[in-house]
Amino acid sequence: MGSSGKRSGPLAGVKVVDLTAMVMGPYCTQIMADLGADVIKIEPPDGDGTRYISVGPSPTMGGVFANVNRGKRSVILDLQTPEGKTALWALIEQADVFIHTMRSKAIARLGFDYAAVAQRNPGIVYTNAYGYSRRGPMGDQPAYDDTIQAECGLTAVQQMLTGEPSFVGTIAADKVAGLTALYATTMALFHRERSGEGQEVEVGMFETMASFMLVEHANGAMFSPPLGEAFYPRAVARNRRPYRTKDGHVAALIYNDKHWSLFVKAVQPHWVNDSMATLKQRAKQIDRIYGLLAETFMERTTQEWLDLLGGLGIPAAPLRTPGELFENEHLKATGFFETVDSQHGPVKFPGVPTWFSQTPGRVAGPAPELGEHTAEVLAELGLSPIA
Repeated sequence: MGSSGKRSGPLAGVKVVDLTAMVMGPYCTQIMADLGADVIKIEPPDGDGTRYISVGPSPTMGGVFANVNRGKRSVILDLQTPEGKTALWALIEQADVFIHTMRSKAIARLGFDYAAVAQRNPGIVYTNAYGYSRRGPMGDQPAYDDTIQAECGLTAVQQMLTGEPSFVGTIAADKVAGLTALYATTMALFHRERSGEGQEVEVGMFETMASFMLVEHANGAMFSPPLGEAFYPRAVARNRRPYRTKDGHVAALIYNDKHWSLFVKAVQPHWVNDSMATLKQRAKQIDRIYGLLAETFMERTTQEWLDLLGGLGIPAAPLRTPGELFENEHLKATGFFETVDSQHGPVKFPGVPTWFSQTPGRVAGPAPELGEHTAEVLAELGLSPIA
């Protein structure tokens, strides 16, 4: 993507200076770019490390990088040099948002902490996104998705569910924290729109995932005195898993009383009794009921179950792979995927999952080559090229 003048969406006209790397910060700013913001990605001379960690059409364009940096402009700045710092200050002075993923002491050593930035641009929204809040004793500790999954209790509930502590098969902490940084930043922009007042925002991965996990798992531990342990029994029931069928698996949730009654009437399992009539009763023995349902699901094929449950209005789904999503008929019908031309050929991006009737977003362009827009952006600032 070249000039910022062709952008559309609810964030059109917003300029973001993006000093983030890996996934958490870039995922946040990717969505901002999809929704119209002009995102200027600041990279060191050797680039964001995510460029190199997965397969891609060139050594500096790995698939993960290409996805979370689409539609941005890449500028190489060496922030250890006076010239690099001068250019970053010039960008910050014109920006609506400055977001970084450096630890608090590191960004302060560079001279770009909030106090310094706000002195130059009082109206800026300044977002810190890192592992742990600097307001606590772990504030300057390093963190990655795996360590935060462990720290926030996610590996522990996986152990309750499966018998072994394990990570989930996606970088959940990075992505949830990225989404949290997105909503926090846009809320600060909304406040500025009403008041004219900029502010500093802090998003810690640990605090974000603690909040995320405790939505349901705080449970009885929230009360004083505690009424139970900090876990939600249904989510960690050992028998909570896709049901094996005669020829495969199916996912189904026969949960509320309406769906339960419809299922029982249609299937007539021999093990059903009056102690299972209500959701309250079933919740107290949910793991046992999941196990009994598992036996019943073995009696029919996957398609037979999908047909039956679909006809009853009970949520059910086949098990898909990520690769199968690219050919999913529903996603095709909604226009979810967007194919964008790049210098490496067409790229089929998973598109904007939200829909706006007046200000729709779109994939604004391919991910930039390393430093592709350095000269362009410096010229916009009236600065000479940096040797």
